[in-house]
Amino acid sequence: MRRPGSTLGGRLHAALRELSPGYFAAVMATGIISVGLGFDGRRLLSRCLLVLTVAAFVGLVLLNGWRLVSHRAELVDDFTHPLRGFGFYTFVAAADVLAARIATDSTDIALVLLAVATASWLLRGYAVPWTTRLGAGERPIVAAANGTWFMWAVGGQSVAVAAAVLAAVHPGPTLPAVAVGAWFLGVFLYAVDGVFVAMRLLAFDFGPADLTPPYWVAMGAAAITALAGAEITLLPSGPLLDAAGDAIRGGSLFAWVLATWLVPALFAMGWWRHVTHRVPLTYEANLWSIVFPLGMYAVASTRIGTADHLSLLTDIGRVWIWVALAAWLVTFLAGVEHVVRRVLLP
Repeated sequence: MRRPGSTLGGRLHAALRELSPGYFAAVMATGIISVGLGFDGRRLLSRCLLVLTVAAFVGLVLLNGWRLVSHRAELVDDFTHPLRGFGFYTFVAAADVLAARIATDSTDIALVLLAVATASWLLRGYAVPWTTRLGAGERPIVAAANGTWFMWAVGGQSVAVAAAVLAAVHPGPTLPAVAVGAWFLGVFLYAVDGVFVAMRLLAFDFGPADLTPPYWVAMGAAAITALAGAEITLLPSGPLLDAAGDAIRGGSLFAWVLATWLVPALFAMGWWRHVTHRVPLTYEANLWSIVFPLGMYAVASTRIGTADHLSLLTDIGRVWIWVALAAWLVTFLAGVEHVVRRVLLP
């Protein structure tokens, strides 16, 4: 009798059982690079990546639905695990990035995506911290803190970005209020997660094997905070925006500076992990957690430069989007090779 893993169906079920909740980061990365290429005037390339973004989003939604039916125990275990639970926030950010990308062409669909993402972010905002932190049996909880925890803040700021972009094409008081509220909550959550992760780094042993790709989300969270602030300050004047505008403008510029400061530090940490200590660099779903921050930094630089009339930042964004695209291409090809080798081939 053949082992289950020796057949294509068995390998597909094994891959589905082990599907990472953070795989929506691939949608986030592809979508934000599509946005950046659009700002750079590369319309055809941007639209090609948009098609891939939609296909990946729909495919992952279907796969996760299948996993819920076929491997519910594994999905629930991921949801309650301190190292994997925050990966579910990638769905929120993926829906919001896609909403922001199609806001002009398909406003109604974008509004639906924003509504689903906002509801999901709010529900998980209460459920995930309890299941992965307060309700966890292991103590101390801070020992499990890692880069994925910054996805809590990324989810909030992605709501702010999508709401602000849609507010520009769908006037009304609701969307600007959602954008401003989500921005301030995102800043708070970034600070909370930063404290937890800093305590983990300072209070517990930390070696090269612990420095996983999701630590790049710390930079991505700062960059998306900068982008959300820039999109909000570009909106037409109003009572709420006039009251919060100065704080958001200053906060978004501070977030961009923080993201800029983190970039060389993260590259140095990657060198320390893979070159100095020779930890193998192999494909995993978490690699998309590096690509997304690179793309987000490019778009944030472009939009901050536009909002604050800083041409240097705009130029940085136009150059950096090609760095992000190169990282996306390498990761995409590695992912294809991984699926062919581990799933399709015996």
